Amino acid sequence: MIDFRQLTVSDKKWIDELLRYADYRGAEYCFTSLFIWEEAFLSRCARYKDFLVLMSGKGDDTRYLYPAGRGDKKEVIEALMADASERGVPFVLIGISNETKSELEELFPGKFSFKPVRNSFDYIYESEKLISLAGKKLQPKRNHINHFISTPGWSYEEITPANLSEVVDFTKEWCKDIDCGKDQSLCLESAAVFKCLANYNDMNLKGGILRVDGKIVAYTIGEQLSSDTFIVHIEKAFASVRGAYPMINKEFVTREASGFKYVNREDDAGDEGLRNAKESYIPAFMLEKYAAFVI
Repeated sequence: MIDFRQLTVSDKKWIDELLRYADYRGAEYCFTSLFIWEEAFLSRCARYKDFLVLMSGKGDDTRYLYPAGRGDKKEVIEALMADASERGVPFVLIGISNETKSELEELFPGKFSFKPVRNSFDYIYESEKLISLAGKKLQPKRNHINHFISTPGWSYEEITPANLSEVVDFTKEWCKDIDCGKDQSLCLESAAVFKCLANYNDMNLKGGILRVDGKIVAYTIGEQLSSDTFIVHIEKAFASVRGAYPMINKEFVTREASGFKYVNREDDAGDEGLRNAKESYIPAFMLEKYAAFVI
């Protein structure tokens, strides 16, 4: 049985190394994503030779993340299958892209059936288009940004140890405004956000803040995900401030992600409002995800 355990910040160094070997674009192949959502998904990690392996859920809802690293992929998957058998839980692999789906079918012909998990599809954008917002379809975004720019007293700055506490205070106010306690998904999201902020200085993250008259009205946090992709983990703004959301997105990507081909803005978790918002930026493509079940 594999010795899975809780993730800690000290795991970042070795996990980052193994994830670089894989160079996947999926949001789940990022230490920050795994770490801040650990409690929500009941995740536990382990190292199997030069692979990161991750188990989430419990009982019949147990899931294994498709392993990331280098070496004998068939061996590590067989080890995960044996682990599931010893625990008496079903063996289900998740986070499978079209690329790794083909790999799994080649390694284990006819052994797995695949089910698309639409709520987990990542929205992938061309960074240049998020910066320029060119084209008729993105005209509404430019209109909102122009309105924001016309607001006197706005400014942008990086998140630093000096202003991090202000970001925490803003998040508390934001949660109060939308009533984060009204449903479980918002509670889980707010817990992940506060965990990210509490460990911000230890995770080499990038962050940006928008202010109006000195007061924070929006912020965002992200980092490098793969060799060609930047990921945005968190983006919060006061909905009452017109243009704050598109403005923080544009300013942040311009400063932090212009050197990457793509920006992963993660999935929509099945939330219709979030889906509409992410589709409105016209993704270059959806990073499809599958779950694999033993036939």
